[in-house]
Order: sequence, then structure tokens, then C-alpha cells
Amino acid sequence: MSTNPEIADPPNTFKSAVWQHFGYPVENKDGNRVVDKTHTICRKCFKKLPQPAGNTTNMQMHILRHHPDISLACAQKTTQQQQSTLPSLFQAKFPANSDRAQKITDAIGIFMSLDMRPFSVVENEGFKYLLSVLEPRYALPSRAHFSQNVLPKLLEKTKAKVEEGLSTAVSIAITTDGWTSRATDSYMTITAHYITADWQIANPVLQTRAVYESHTSDHLSEILKEAVIDWKISRTNVPVPVTTDNARNIANAVEAAGFSPHIRCFAHTVNLAAQRGMGVHHMSRLLGRVRKVVTFFHRSTTAAAVLKEKQVMLQLPLHKLVQDVATRWNSSHDMLERYLEQQAAVFSALTDKSVKKNIKDIITLSDDDVKLAEDVVQVLKPLKTVTTLMSTEQMPTISMIVPLKHRILASMKHSVSDSTVVKDIKTAIAHDFEDRYPDSDRALIQFLHMSTALDPRFKSLPFLDETTHDTIFKSLTERILEDCSQTVQAQTSTEEQSEIASSCSNCPPPAKRAPMMAELFGDFFSMEQAASSSKPLSAVVDEEVRHYRAVQSLSLESNPLMWWKDNQNQFPHLAKLAKMYLGIPATSVPSERVFSTAGDIVTAQRASLSPDNVDMMVFLKKNFQLP
Repeated sequence: MSTNPEIADPPNTFKSAVWQHFGYPVENKDGNRVVDKTHTICRKCFKKLPQPAGNTTNMQMHILRHHPDISLACAQKTTQQQQSTLPSLFQAKFPANSDRAQKITDAIGIFMSLDMRPFSVVENEGFKYLLSVLEPRYALPSRAHFSQNVLPKLLEKTKAKVEEGLSTAVSIAITTDGWTSRATDSYMTITAHYITADWQIANPVLQTRAVYESHTSDHLSEILKEAVIDWKISRTNVPVPVTTDNARNIANAVEAAGFSPHIRCFAHTVNLAAQRGMGVHHMSRLLGRVRKVVTFFHRSTTAAAVLKEKQVMLQLPLHKLVQDVATRWNSSHDMLERYLEQQAAVFSALTDKSVKKNIKDIITLSDDDVKLAEDVVQVLKPLKTVTTLMSTEQMPTISMIVPLKHRILASMKHSVSDSTVVKDIKTAIAHDFEDRYPDSDRALIQFLHMSTALDPRFKSLPFLDETTHDTIFKSLTERILEDCSQTVQAQTSTEEQSEIASSCSNCPPPAKRAPMMAELFGDFFSMEQAASSSKPLSAVVDEEVRHYRAVQSLSLESNPLMWWKDNQNQFPHLAKLAKMYLGIPATSVPSERVFSTAGDIVTAQRASLSPDNVDMMVFLKKNFQLP
């Protein structure tokens, strides 16, 4: 009884319908299975046909002659129908739990967080169309799924990373400030600041909580203490520094909470001092005149167009006039500076016929007014530079308070060429500064001096006398010894328990073999090491501080944290102290910057956003980092 020959299937890439009826013959040669691809074999009659490469003519002719009942046209049609169903496979939606669908959903959640998009973005027609083009098989979840599942999950992951970073910090400072949303909800934001193991400044936003009660110092104090506990900010024998603005209620809240030192925002202090100077009688008159001119050009489209023509004609920059804000002195400085820049164009535009007829109650500046404006801009220029400099979040700023204070006070000294008004402005600014950093507050002054000394850029302290120099560096030595003493005391109980456990053992531990390096060089270097180890800690620390004072100061443009990173092994005790001091911000700018972020989140269309969601969105925007 004969058996049918074995037939091997053709490759899937062969699309011709004739291959449904043919295959390759399989032969057994010397016990090995061999597929003969030089021939084909009919699956009906098992006839072998020669197979020229890529040619199906022989097979088609065989079907027509010997198997006329087989219609290749129908088979071809069936193949085409099968192929036509392939696009429908790509239209099938991903299961919600598939890896691809979850990655897209998570990406949309990140998009909402980083770009501050509302949850309702998933209901926007344009967004839906975009996703349908990019991935037609993705089924977009509802907005509730994102607000209740996706973003809370992302929040937990981000919060875990923030907590991990905080747990490694030697010391943590906080800043806080309050703001009001469009929905007139009051919020209090708290940010943390510390120096990482890699000597980088980290500024995570910890929380943005709604404040429903009155902003009394007692209530604000409770919020601060709860945040410190919830985020595990306290360290043994290490105080919690707090930076805030100069408001009395928050200052009392910090004192009531027992946190120290309390650093009053230096940028806010500069703002208050500058406003005191701008409040001089003649300055108010000057600002009022300039403000009327600027307001006129902002409200009149005709005047604005003429001003632009005059700028082109006089080859002046095409800048708009700046309108000042009463609570921001730097906006008044910018308004005067821009007016002086565009003075010629402004005067020419105001005398133009098409503009002149609409002018009411506008008095142009006299020569004396212009001279006063120029002098005021020069007086305020150092304050403007200081404000910009102190707004950085990646460089130490606490160490700059004392040098900048002395620089500002030096710039406010009267000169022979100063007019009476300029002298009054300088006096008002200088007195305000001196009142906010009184010599009577010795603890704060000493803390600021020590912070400056720990910055290798300013450690020479050229604005202080030699006696004060010695006192500051002696304070550093005492602080290091105090910290070391507290550390030893904390370890004493652990060591005593270890000794008790060792004495209770029946058998003494086996003697350890000396390391090879000790065997080879012990006789040569044992005396030197013994002499070094016999030094008391106070002598070691004193020598380290003296060596640090003798090292050349770092250039002002260099990064002091990178200097400490490179020299921490040379000055180990001072490096630890530098991490505790230099991580403290001199301004509450980090918390204030949250206001603009929150303003983009709590928009007019999202005024009903719940406080919990506001906290979540601000936290993710400020802390989430793309992989």
C-alpha cells in the first residue's frame, strides 16, 4: 500500500493563489530530511513539476489541464478578501490593561501635569482627533479616570521620590508664603530646600494647602509644624530655618513654632526699602507725571501708532512704554528707565497734530524732572541688580545677604553731586535697611556672618574688621565642636550596649590578622599616624578652619557648591557645616513662584477646582521630572 509523499508548505510570502494547491516535495537522503525547492508537487495528483525561480506558470498550466474543476480566479478572490480584512484588525481597540494603552494613559497624565492642562482636555475635539491620528487603537478614558486614578497614582510616585530625597539631606530649610486664587480661596505654599549628596540645591514644593481660618500667627504656626512633622524635616540637634516675607503674622508664627533662624526675605526687604525711597515727596510727583504719559499711550491706539512711527524715524528701539505697579518698586524703575530711553520719541509724538488734540491734563517732563529721573535710575540700579541676583534657585543666596547689605549701604552714601531729592531717597533707603538688620539681633547677625564665611567666594569678609573676622571663624570652630559633642553623646548608649554584649560572650573574638599593607609599612608610618591620631578634636578642627581661611578665595562667578564638592575631603567638618548653612534660601521667591504656576492652574475656566486637586497639580508641576 503506497503512502502519499510528504509535502512542505511554501513560505507565507508567496501570495499567488496557485500555491494553495502546490508545495515542495520532501525526500529522505541518507536519513536526512531534505526539501527539494527545485521542484513543486501537486497536492491533488502528487505530480512533480520543475520550478524555475519565482515562476508559477508550470503550476497554473498543470491546474488548467489536469484539474479543470479548480478555479484559480475564485481562489485569488478569496485571498484578496482575506487581505482586505487586515485593516480591520488595526481598528480593534487596545484592552485598557494592555501595556501600550497604559503607557499612553500615563503619558497623557504627565502631559496634564507638566503643561498644566485641565482634566477636561480629554473631552476636547481637537485632542481626541490628535489621538485618533497618532494611535487609532487607543480608547481614551474619561476625565474622571484621570482625576481619580491616573494623576493620584503619579502623585504618589512623585511624592515617594521627594521623600527619598528629603531623607538623605543633612539639614532642610523651608520657605512659605500665601496667595489667593481666582475663586478667592486662600492658600499657603511650603517649599523645602537642601543640598544633595552631589552638592546640588534641591527645591521641592511640599504642599499647597487651603487656609480657611483667619491668618493668625497661631494658626499659621500649626500649619508649619504639621508640615515639618508630615515631611520628616526635623533632624536631631539641627534647627529648622525658615525664610518668609516681612509680614508680622508669619514672623510671629515662625517664632511660635520654635523654628530658627528666621530669615526675612531679602528681596522683600529690598522692595520695602526701595518703596520707602520712592515715597519721597518729589519722587511721587515725578512718578505721577510719567505715569500719566505712559497711561495715555497705553489707552490711545492713535498715540501708540504715532509713537511707533517716531521710534522708526528717530531710529530708537521699538519698545513699548512700561506701566508701573504700585506694590513693585522695580516696575517704577523700569518705567522711568524706558521713558528716558524713549524720551525723544515721546516728546515728538505728543506734539504731533493727530495726538495733541486728544491730550488732557498731561504735563511733559521739564529738564529738572529728566535730570532727577536719570539720577533716580542710577540710585536704584544696584537694588535692581540685587533683586535679579537673589532670584536664583540653583546657587547659595544666604551667604550673599551680608555682602549685599554692605554694598547697598555703601551705594546709598551721599556724594557732593547729589541733589536734595536724591539725598532724601538714599537716606530713606539706608535707614530702612539698617532698621531691618539691627546690631541688637546678635543671633541673626552671627548666623549671617557664619553663612558668608562658609562661602569660599566671600570668606575674606573685606567689609569687616580683623577682630570680627576672628570672632566669626572662632564661632565656626565652636559650632563644629558642639555638633561633634552632640553626635558622640548620641552614640554613647549604642556603644555601651555593644560593650555589654561583648563582655557577656563566653569566648573572646579571634584575633584579626593584620592587613598586608600594615605588615609591610607599619614600622615606617606607625609613629606618624600615632602622632596624628593623638591630636585632640579641638586641635584638628582649629587647624582645618585656619587652613580654610588661608586658602585663596573663589572667584565671584564660580560655583561655591562645586568648590565644596571638590574640597569636602580636605575640610570634612566645614563641609558638613556648609551643607547646613548654604542650602538656606535668602528669599521666599521659590514659594512666590508657585503663585504664577497656580495662577495658570486655577484659571477662570477652572475656578471651581478643589483645593486637593490644586495641591496635586502644583506638586506635580513643580516636582515631577521626566525620565
